[in-house]
Amino acid sequence: MSHEQIKNLSADEALNKLIKGNQLYLKSKTGIGDISPDKRLDTCKNGQRPYAIIITCSDSRVIPESVFSSGIGELFVIRVAGNVMDDHQLGSVEYAASHLGVKLIVVMGHNHCGAVDAAINHDPDGYIKFITDEIRIAVGDETDEEEACRLNVRHSIAVIENSFSIHDEEAHGLKVIGALYHLEDGVVDFEV
Repeated sequence: MSHEQIKNLSADEALNKLIKGNQLYLKSKTGIGDISPDKRLDTCKNGQRPYAIIITCSDSRVIPESVFSSGIGELFVIRVAGNVMDDHQLGSVEYAASHLGVKLIVVMGHNHCGAVDAAINHDPDGYIKFITDEIRIAVGDETDEEEACRLNVRHSIAVIENSFSIHDEEAHGLKVIGALYHLEDGVVDFEV
C-alpha cells in the first residue's frame, strides 16, 4: 500500500469521532450528517475524504451513516450479509486504506443477525450457503446468538489482518477493530 502525502485522521481520532457520532445518534429522531447540496457538489469536485472504513451487514436496520451521525464522504462503507470477508471486500478495504488514507477499519456486526441465525440454526442452499459456510467457520459450535455475532466479527478481523500486510500498515497508524451494533437501542460496542 502506498503512503503518499495523504492526510487523514489517525485511527484513534477516527474511533473517537465514531463514538461521539453514535452518542448523537442515540438521542436523534432524524439524521444529523451533512447531506446538503453543497456537500454533494464539494465531494463531487474534490473527492471523498472518509475517516473510517466500516464493514457491516446488509441488514436494512443497520445504517452506518446514521449510526455514526455521518454525512456524505465521511465513511467508506462495505456491506455484505453477515459482514463476511472475501476478495471483493478485501480489495475495497485495501483501496480505502491505501488510496484514500483511511486509518481505521471497523468490522461491525449486529445482534439479531439473520445470516448468523441461518448459519447456526438452518442449512440454506443457493448462494446464501457461501455466506453461512463462512459464518460457520467463524462461530464453530457456538449456539448463543450474540456471542456468535461477536465471533463472526473477530473472524472477519482475522481475515483482514491475514490477507494483506496489515502489520506493516500498523506502523503507519492503520488499526482494525470490531464493533457490535444493538438493534434495540442503537448502541455500538467497540472492541468486541
